[in-house]
Amino acid sequence: MSDPKADAWHGAKLDFTDAMSYGDYLGLDQILHAQHPRSPNHNELLFIIQHQTSELWLKLMLHELHAVRGHVKAGELPPAFKMLARVARIMDQLVHAWDVLATMTPPEYTAIRPFLGASSGFQSHQYRELEFILGNKNATVLAVHTPVPDAHAILERELHTPSVYDEAILLLARSGFAIDPARLAIDPTLPTVADESVKQAWLAVYQQPDKYWALYELAEKLVDLETAFRFWRFRHVTTVERIIGFKTGTGGTAGVSYLRKMLDVVLFPELFSLRTAL
Repeated sequence: MSDPKADAWHGAKLDFTDAMSYGDYLGLDQILHAQHPRSPNHNELLFIIQHQTSELWLKLMLHELHAVRGHVKAGELPPAFKMLARVARIMDQLVHAWDVLATMTPPEYTAIRPFLGASSGFQSHQYRELEFILGNKNATVLAVHTPVPDAHAILERELHTPSVYDEAILLLARSGFAIDPARLAIDPTLPTVADESVKQAWLAVYQQPDKYWALYELAEKLVDLETAFRFWRFRHVTTVERIIGFKTGTGGTAGVSYLRKMLDVVLFPELFSLRTAL
């Protein structure tokens, strides 16, 4: 028979022989034993944990954005607003995570780089899915994920599914705005391209926010999201330049030069271009 005094301390349960513990619930044994440094260098653990935690945040962002798309498609905007705000805050979290990786100096990274092989963040299927669901489609990069059939299948499906922004534009059309039929019937496998009819629709929303408040708020939540994404990308490229300069990336890309080109990608072009007309 257990001793009641030994089973609790200041009200806290101490005996978890027959109960689920914190570690059980979170699967901490698996998570905390998922780091396997390949070099003898002290700093590799930082590099691994930085990228593993980023992947966990990516998983949550995808969870939220899939739900956002469903809500926008159904015209249920209030839940979508909360989820979009959450995704933007996650991206803020990832921006500050680069501050930690930036404590790694060039000699420290050089010591572990030979042990990374050809592995690269470019191969992150979750990041690719994030790009796809936000409208930056690119069928060519699917080839990178061929060795992992499950990931390839997810990306193939996402490539052919309208993005969150596509659904927002379809919602504009259902709300009575004159969207060019060609834009509504666009091939979902192509990246988002600015459309004048979409710009005019959003412009009308911004000019009459009281009349179109829900769409106005949706637009601003999307702008918040893209702004946070841009900060994340910028912090990424500056951290990479700080650590490796202009060396080629481990995955074969041009490194900083490639990442700088990604800064020019605009996910929701009309929402930014209309500001000049207001």
